[in-house]
Amino acid sequence: MSSIIEQLRIKLTQALTASFGLARADIDSMVVPASNPNFGDYQSNVALSLSKQLGQQPRAIAQQIVQNLDVSGICQIPSIAGPGFINLTLEPAYLEVQLSDIQADLRLGVESAATPQSIIIDFSSPNIAKEMHVGHLRSTIIGDAIARILEFRGHHVLRLNHVGDWGTQFGMLIAYLREAYPAALTTSNALDLGDLVTFYRQAKQRFDADEEFQYKARQEVVKLQAGVEDTQRAWQLLCEQSRREFEIIYDWLDVHLTEQGESFYNPLLPTVVKDLEKSSLLVEDAGAKCVFLEGFTNKDGKPLPLIVQKSDGGYNYATTDLAALRYRIEQDKADRIIYVTDAGQANHFAQVFQVARRAGWLTKEIEVVHIPFGLVQGEDGKKLKTRSGETVRLRDLLDEAIARARADLEARLKAEGREETEEFKTHVAQVIGLSAIKYADLSQNRNSNYIFSFDKMLSLQGNTAPYLLYAYARIQSISRKGEIDFQNLEANAKILLQQETELALGKHLLQLSEVLTDVERDLLPNRLCQYLYELSQKFNQFFEQCPVLWSEEPVRTSRLVLCDLTARTLKLGLSLLGIGVLERM
Repeated sequence: MSSIIEQLRIKLTQALTASFGLARADIDSMVVPASNPNFGDYQSNVALSLSKQLGQQPRAIAQQIVQNLDVSGICQIPSIAGPGFINLTLEPAYLEVQLSDIQADLRLGVESAATPQSIIIDFSSPNIAKEMHVGHLRSTIIGDAIARILEFRGHHVLRLNHVGDWGTQFGMLIAYLREAYPAALTTSNALDLGDLVTFYRQAKQRFDADEEFQYKARQEVVKLQAGVEDTQRAWQLLCEQSRREFEIIYDWLDVHLTEQGESFYNPLLPTVVKDLEKSSLLVEDAGAKCVFLEGFTNKDGKPLPLIVQKSDGGYNYATTDLAALRYRIEQDKADRIIYVTDAGQANHFAQVFQVARRAGWLTKEIEVVHIPFGLVQGEDGKKLKTRSGETVRLRDLLDEAIARARADLEARLKAEGREETEEFKTHVAQVIGLSAIKYADLSQNRNSNYIFSFDKMLSLQGNTAPYLLYAYARIQSISRKGEIDFQNLEANAKILLQQETELALGKHLLQLSEVLTDVERDLLPNRLCQYLYELSQKFNQFFEQCPVLWSEEPVRTSRLVLCDLTARTLKLGLSLLGIGVLERM
C-alpha cells in the first residue's frame, strides 16, 4: 500500500494541475508531516513557493488549491493557516481502515521499491594482522543497518568487506616472523590475533631502526607479489588467523559480509594506470604518476595531485580504490555504491570519484556516495581510549557491555525477588548488552561525534535499546497474562480509535513506510531509531490510559490489535537495525 504521505502528495499534485494547469513534473506538492499537531497531521506550503511564479498572493493560491483538492475519505476538510499554509488532518475512520489493512500484511504496509537496484555497500573493512577496535564499530553497524533496510525495500545488496590484506606491511611481518616465530608462517592457529598484533608492532619498530631488516622486508614483498609459494602460504595463514577473529565479532553482532579485500584488486592496478594514461589524465610529477584534481588546491593555490603510481613503481590506496570502483561498476554492474567510513576520508573519496568520472568509468546513471561518520568519544569528550591511552579493542567493549548488562539484570531480579535460569540470564544479558551498543550508535546522527556511556545506553529510560526492548516485552506480558495468541486475533477485527492516545498511536504506526523511504534516500538510520522511540512512548501513554484486557468488546479486541501492531512494528524496526527482541526481560 502507498504511504499516507505519498497519497496526499498525489492528491495535491492533481489539485495543482486542476487549479493552474501545472504538470506533475513541474512542481513539488511539498507535503510534509505537520511541525505542530495543532495544525493537523500534514501540511503543504506549496502556495507560498508559487506566489512569484503565478503573480498572486499565497493565500489566494492556497484557496484555489483547496477548492480543487479532493481528500474526502482520507482527511477532514482542509484548512488554510497564516499566509497560505494548507493543513490536513486525517479522518479517524480512514486510519482505522488503514490499520486493519496492515494488520493482515506481513510487511506492515511497507511497499517494496518500485525499481529495485543493484547496490554495493562497502563497510567494516578491518586490517589483517590487527585487531578490530572501537573505530570499526560505527562502520560495521551503520553499514549493516543500511544494508538491512535496503534489502527489506527489495534491492539486491552486495555487502563488501574491503579488508586491508595487502601491502608492504606483510613483507615486514613475514620477515620478522621468520626469525621470531616461524611456526606462524607454516601452521594454522600457531598464534592468536593478540600475539600477532604484538609481533606486528615489534616488526614495525625493527623496520624503522634496522636497514638490513628493511631490505629483507622489501624482498618478502617482492616474493609475495611474484607468488613465491612459501611467502604466499605465510600470507594466507596470517589472513586466515585474522579472519577467524573477525568472524567472532561479526557473529556476535549478527553482521554478514562478503570479503573482497585489497588483494582481490591487486592484479587490476596496472590496467588502471595504463587506462588513465590513455585518457591523457596522468601527469608525471617528481617521478610519480598523478592526476591533478579540479577543486582541490594546496596552500599555494595550486591543484593537488592524486598519486596513482609512486616514483618507485608501487601503488597506493587511491590506485586500489579506483580499481575497486571500476570493478564494481563494470563487473558487479552496481546502480548505487555506498562507502561507509569515517569523515576523515571524505576528501579521499571525493578525489577518487572525480578521477573515475573524468576517466569515463563513473557515469551519471550510477550513484556513488560516501557515508561519513563522526568519532566515538569518551565521557571526557576526547577520542575513546583505554586508561593507558591505547585504542579500545572492539571485543573488550562488547564483553564489558554484556557484563554490565548482566550485573544490571542480576540487581533487577534481586529487587523483584525473581528467580531465573542461567540460560535466561546469559541470553538476556547478551541481547541487552549488544543491542545497547548498537542502538546508542545508530540513534545518533552518523555525521556527529557521540559520547560513549555505558550508563546511558543501558538505562531503561530514555532513547535506549533497553527502553524499546522493554516496550516489546511489556506487550508480550499482556499476551501471557490474558492467555491471548496475537496471531489468532480476528483477521477483520474492527479497529476503533476513540481516545486521544489510541489515535496518536494509530497515526504513528502508519508512518513506518514513510520513515523507511526517508532512510533509503538519505541513509540516516537514526530516523528509524527516533521513530521506534516515539512509537514506544506513544504505546506506553496508550497503555497507561486505555485498559486493554479489562475493556468490553469490541474495544478490547481493537486495543489488542493495536498492541500486536506495535509489537510487530518494534520487532521489524529493531531487526532492520540488527537488534533482536526479548519476550521477557
